[in-house]
Amino acid sequence: MAEPYSYVNFRFRSNFDKVRRSRQIISVFFKFGLDYFLGALRVNIFTRLRKRKKGYKKLSNAERLRMAFEELGPTFIKFGQILSTRPDFLPPDYIRELEKLQDTVAPIEVKKIQEIIETELHRPIAQAFKEFDEQPVASASLSQVHRAVLQNGNVVAVKVQKPDIQNTIELDISILETFANIIEKRFPEGPFYHPMAMVNELKRTIRKELDFLNEAHNFEKFRTNFKDVNCIKIPEVYWDLTTERLLVMEFIDGIKISEITHEKYRSRFDLKKVAHQAAEALLKQILLDGFFHADPHPGNLFVIPPNTIVMLDVGMTGHLDDQSLLSIAKILRAINHRDFDQIIRGLQELGIVMQEVDKTLLRHDIKELLDIYTDRPFKTISLARMNQDILDIAMRHRLAIPSNFVMMIRAMSIAETIGKQLESDFDILEMVKPFTRKIYLKLYSPRSWKKRTANMLDASVELIEHLPQNIYDLLEKLKEGQFEIHLEHHRLENLANEIKSSSNRIAVSLIIAALIVGSSILIHQKIGPMVSNVSVWGIIGFVIAIIMGIGLLISSFRKNRRRKF
Repeated sequence: MAEPYSYVNFRFRSNFDKVRRSRQIISVFFKFGLDYFLGALRVNIFTRLRKRKKGYKKLSNAERLRMAFEELGPTFIKFGQILSTRPDFLPPDYIRELEKLQDTVAPIEVKKIQEIIETELHRPIAQAFKEFDEQPVASASLSQVHRAVLQNGNVVAVKVQKPDIQNTIELDISILETFANIIEKRFPEGPFYHPMAMVNELKRTIRKELDFLNEAHNFEKFRTNFKDVNCIKIPEVYWDLTTERLLVMEFIDGIKISEITHEKYRSRFDLKKVAHQAAEALLKQILLDGFFHADPHPGNLFVIPPNTIVMLDVGMTGHLDDQSLLSIAKILRAINHRDFDQIIRGLQELGIVMQEVDKTLLRHDIKELLDIYTDRPFKTISLARMNQDILDIAMRHRLAIPSNFVMMIRAMSIAETIGKQLESDFDILEMVKPFTRKIYLKLYSPRSWKKRTANMLDASVELIEHLPQNIYDLLEKLKEGQFEIHLEHHRLENLANEIKSSSNRIAVSLIIAALIVGSSILIHQKIGPMVSNVSVWGIIGFVIAIIMGIGLLISSFRKNRRRKF
């Protein structure tokens, strides 16, 4: 009987934790006056009024959201950071504010860190390391990093996942999934703001970041891609000491790329050379390798003499296959030739433009955008501004932008920002030009043609092999009357919800009217028990009608408020 009891006890504790954490999340949102985000959850109005604080009214909604995420801890900090990389999900003011989220938290005591290391390595820490610095080099929400020395004298960085962080994150993700499901069902605008897509993006990204073996493999892949590039340094991973929760790699003591402009470092580096090397490295990752660092902010890029760039923290990466790279090259060439139809075809190949999009209006918006930037010197164009204009068009036309494409845009914007900090005349768009030609040379080389031809032959052979059986199955279904065509409507859910909601309100209104008429008759005819010569049943009917009327008014008010939001 012990096992069933343990299971029930576990389920009870799990559900209790979920309810308690949900209340905490809702309370924090109310505290910062963000209850309209939770309007679809239908939380008790008295709880909302009691817990709302007036001190945050002067702050913008975006600022309050950032502060709420900071108070709610690691999952929400990471969620905010991920959202800040997705300008196709949120308006620009929210993106700018969430970019301020700092993933720097107080370190936990070294004893707990050492216990995790010993558990992961199955041996005392003294056997693995000759020295282990108790003071961490860095501390983030998911992990912290310590400097150590191996038995052979090599200096390493030891990245350790914080205790119980996985359970905390899985609980928060479960709650966010519940919230997102409710919002998508009850908010007509829900599918546009993609609440479930946001949570899925968080879940996918954060689970990859929690698996340090994934980051270790990323380091190895970058080492392979940059093995012939002397100006880029990738730390070596010590695989015999690396697990899902522990990453041991070469320790490189460098200077943040954003800090080499300081007076004490300026003479040690060629700033122009560093700017160009960093940008070329990123463009190589994106446009040639199809595998790139998705978060190359200054904290993840260090510089060591002489002008060598060190890449760190590669848990978040983007991927572009050969077809995507070819589509990007086509778009770049089409932009140069102002071929708007080819631009839209390239966007379709990337999976951005859906069939139901008004292509005439989209073509017009693209033309207007190109008119703004055409014939202007590249150095006067801000890639970040241009990218934001592109994403504004995407939001206006409700285009579905793949996450890897958004990460690519953001990474290039970061590279431009860093480059301009190091060199005032830095021009990343001019540097993109030769890479377009390199993409074509790579993808249309004899080696690539051979690979594509082999893939096409394999696909053709498979199609021919299965064709007779597929035709036979189709004819059998036709013969037996089992052939079905499924028709599915699109974008009629809101109309159906509106009709259902209106019908409910009409029904309630009729009930209220009936109660008022019936109660009036009871009072006038003095039917039933009497109090002060007034029918008790009539009074009760009026009270019920008033309560239902107030409820109907509140419901209508909330619906109008959601429409505005």
